[in-house]
Amino acid sequence: MLKNCVYQIFYDDESRRALDPGFLPLDNTGQRPDWREYWPMRRFLLSNTLEENARYGFLSPKFGTKTKLTSGDVFVYLARQPDDVEVVIFSPFFEQNAIFLNVFEQAVHHHAGIAQALEMACRRIAPTCDMRHLVQSSEQVVYCNYIIATPRFWREWLAACEILFDIAEANSGMLGPLLNALVPYGDMQLPAKIFIIERMASLLLSIRAFRSRTMEIERTTLSTPDWVPHTNLLIMLDALKYAALGTGREEYVKVFDVERNLLAGTVKREREAGKELVQDVKQPNRAARRKAALGKQRK
Repeated sequence: MLKNCVYQIFYDDESRRALDPGFLPLDNTGQRPDWREYWPMRRFLLSNTLEENARYGFLSPKFGTKTKLTSGDVFVYLARQPDDVEVVIFSPFFEQNAIFLNVFEQAVHHHAGIAQALEMACRRIAPTCDMRHLVQSSEQVVYCNYIIATPRFWREWLAACEILFDIAEANSGMLGPLLNALVPYGDMQLPAKIFIIERMASLLLSIRAFRSRTMEIERTTLSTPDWVPHTNLLIMLDALKYAALGTGREEYVKVFDVERNLLAGTVKREREAGKELVQDVKQPNRAARRKAALGKQRK
C-alpha cells in the first residue's frame, strides 16, 4: 500500500492554529504571497526527494472549510484507493465542475480579463490542446490544488508550472505581463498567474495518461445553497461529460451545453426572484425550454 504524505500550508500564527492536526504542517510564513500556494509547493518539490511508493498532497489552510472534510476523511478515502491510482482529487464546489465544460471556461467566467493569458499559457504547455473545446469531467477537474498524487505526477506538474513561473518572474514576452496582470477574485485583485497555475493539474490530467479518482459526489460541497435542489442535474451534466470523453461523440457535448444553460438560467431566475428554493425542479417548464433549445440546435 502506498504511503500518503499530506501537508497543509500555513502563512502565519493564525493560519497555523487553524490547521488540521492530522496533516503535516508546511511553513510558508514571510514568503511570496504573489504566488499563493504554488510557492511552498514549488519549494518543497525542489528541495526534497520524493519517495516513489508514496503520494503527496499540499493543501491550503481553508481545505476543511471548503471541502467539509477532515484529515481522517481524507486518509480513509486514500486507503481505499488501489496503488495504481496516481492522482486522488478532493475538489470542492461540485457545481463549478459540472456547469462548465472545463476549468479554463470556469476561469474566464470568474476572472475577467484572464482569457488571453490562459490561452497563451495553455498553448505553451500543450500546443495541440484547444482549451475552448476541451471536455473535462470530475476525473480531470482540480480546484484549489486539492490533490494527492504520486511523484510521477508531481514531476510533470512542476516541469509545466516552472515554464510559466520563469516567464512570469522575468516578465518576458507577451505572456509575462499577462501572467502578472491583476484579475478579479471576489472583491480582491490578484495576479492571473495564480489561477493559471492552479489549472495546470487539470490540464495534465487531460493530456497525460494518469489514473485519477475523485471523491464521491455526495461527499463534495456546493459553493452556495441555491445549487442544492439541482444536485441531480449537476450529476447529469458531469455524466454527459464522462460520456463525451468515453465515446468521442459530439452529441453528448451538445446536450450538455443545452442542459447547463437551462440549469444556469433556472438558478439565475431563482436568485433574482428571491424565492425559497424547492427540492424539485419544475420539469414541465424545463422540458419545454429543453425542447425549444434542442430545436434551435438542429436548425
